Amino acid sequence: MKDKKILYISSEVVPYLPQSELSNLAFEIPKMVNDRGGQTRIFIPKYGLINERRHQLHEVIRLSGMNLVVNDIDMPLIIKVASIPKERMQVYFIDNEDYFKGRGLFAEENGKRYADNEERAIFFAKGVIETVKKLNWSPDIIHVQGWIASLVPLYCKFYFKDEPLLANTKIITSFFTPPFEGELEGDLFSKIAFDGIEEAHMANLKTPSLTEMFSNAVKHSDGIILASDGVSDIVEKAALSSGKPLVELSKESDILDAHETFYHTEF
Repeated sequence: MKDKKILYISSEVVPYLPQSELSNLAFEIPKMVNDRGGQTRIFIPKYGLINERRHQLHEVIRLSGMNLVVNDIDMPLIIKVASIPKERMQVYFIDNEDYFKGRGLFAEENGKRYADNEERAIFFAKGVIETVKKLNWSPDIIHVQGWIASLVPLYCKFYFKDEPLLANTKIITSFFTPPFEGELEGDLFSKIAFDGIEEAHMANLKTPSLTEMFSNAVKHSDGIILASDGVSDIVEKAALSSGKPLVELSKESDILDAHETFYHTEF
């Protein structure tokens, strides 16, 4: 892994959020890359349930201060950073008072999903890449994990298609058990179309469910990892029939080695 630069964009990661199949891998894989000589950056949303004082988050003024346009509305982007204890790993947090302050991953405590989850996903995708541009850091691989990051392949391939830092970057997406079922409440299709992305690249998002968001990520990723036995049948079928490099973690004896081999062999 020496000198391999990998950008991890995830819905969650320990120790900042509770342990889960996704959050554990979002920590263990970058740690493996770091331990084996690679370079990493990790990006997650700054959900309200992340304790800033306990985890020693601080705002990075030189990276904050820009506005991102979501559906013709300027939304301020705030970037915070923390170091994972005892590890040489920095985590960057995408923050915005409207989308993340005082809020959870995708729903209120009573289980009611946020009505603007589709805007949160758009803001997160654009916010990560705009921050990477400010860092002037060109990753060899972008590894996407989790529902709120699932628009990253689409935005990298089309909204940021002329960005020199991404010219040689490959995108891998890991798929897990979806955290919720049903459609998103907002009009995801029209809000992505506002960003100038052509209908041909996201026609399936007229039905804005997680299944369709994940299927779109399959379409626009360069490599695919089926990380959970709970991946939906539709997404699994799309992945297996895509002809793209693919790993099924359930068939691997060592998950970390499987990732390293995938990075090296295919990308």
